[in-house]
Order: sequence, then C-alpha cells, then structure tokens
Amino acid sequence: MENIQFDSGMQCFRVNEKGVLQFNPADPNIYARFLQLRDKLQQMEQELRSEQSVSQALQLADRRIKELLSWVFGQHNDFDEILGGVSVLAMAGNGQRVLSNLLQALEPILVQGAQDCANELTRQALEEREQRC
Repeated sequence: MENIQFDSGMQCFRVNEKGVLQFNPADPNIYARFLQLRDKLQQMEQELRSEQSVSQALQLADRRIKELLSWVFGQHNDFDEILGGVSVLAMAGNGQRVLSNLLQALEPILVQGAQDCANELTRQALEEREQRC
C-alpha cells in the first residue's frame, strides 16, 4: 500500500495533562461549527429540561455535549478521554463549568486560526490579481 503524506495543518493540544485534542485551527469548517455550537447547546438544554431524573439528564447532557464537541473538532477526538472522564457539566475550581473553561481556552486558538486563514486567502487573492495586471 502506498502512503500519501502532506501538511494538513493539524495541531495537537494536550488538555490538562490528560488527553490530546487534534485539529487544524485554521480550518474554516471547524470555526463555523464552533460558532454553531452555542446554539446547539442552548437547544439541547431546553430538550433536557423535560427529563424526569436530574441524574439521568446530567449524564445524557454530558454524553451529548461530548458528541457535539467531537462533531466540531472531528470524530477522532474522544472528549471523555481528553477530559479524563470528567463531566463537562462539573464545576471547576474557578466556579465555572468545565465546558465553559474548555470553550474559553479554545476560542482564542480558533479565532487566530480563522484570522490566519482569512489573511492567507486575502494574500493569495492579491497575488493572483497582481499576476493578471
């Protein structure tokens, strides 16, 4: 079998000395899904309010949120492993939920990646324009 290797821009981030999150920060598809995540989380919260058992609702919410995170960053990322089995709904030492802390940590990386992507596309467009003139 032949191998094909190329630079896909993938980067690895060790999360709290536990799991590894792997994605391309400059992938506009990841950035778009990240922006959609907030709406999906709010919709899921409304759906879970109808659950009978709080314990079951929390377990279901944790599982579904981790599935959404894998949707954003790629199915190869196992967020249960990345977070060391901790629920994304658990409270952290700073009084925030683990999910909030994770999203706040990832946001600047994704914003910078989106800016890098936009800058490169602009540079390429300007270069192409100069070649035509």
